[in-house]
Amino acid sequence: MPQIIVETLINCDQETCFDLARDIGFYKNSLKKSTEIPIEGKISGLVEKGDVTIWETNHLNLMQHLTLKVTEYNRPEKFVDEMIKGEFKSYRHEHIFELKANKTLMIDKFYFESSYGILGKIVDNFFLKRHIIKLLLTRNAVLKQKAEELSSSKRLAYFR
Repeated sequence: MPQIIVETLINCDQETCFDLARDIGFYKNSLKKSTEIPIEGKISGLVEKGDVTIWETNHLNLMQHLTLKVTEYNRPEKFVDEMIKGEFKSYRHEHIFELKANKTLMIDKFYFESSYGILGKIVDNFFLKRHIIKLLLTRNAVLKQKAEELSSSKRLAYFR
């Protein structure tokens, strides 16, 4: 089963980074080009433990629906969403936030496995893994930028 780990260091507090990462609207807007749209369940606001969202996604030109549930939640350190229905054989995304010298280290641990046996394994390792890494890097760059903007605004407000 492929595992992806992406680390992003953000000059912002843990709580802000955590809340941005679990904000459905922010997530949707950060991936405009990937056509990931929440269509049912929790479709706006901040997800919490037990929340279920059905996403309409387009990965590698294949339209699909993924039902994700937040199965673990410990603010502001970690939350996990897992697929409970969809095309993948397995799907688990751990969102981890660690405080590092007044910054936040955001760690995405993403585990997935396609259905379809040996063909699925080939697609996973040669195409889908790179595609998911690209999505995570794109989303993390947007999250980093927004979090650091918010952090800068808070610092400026403090000195006024």
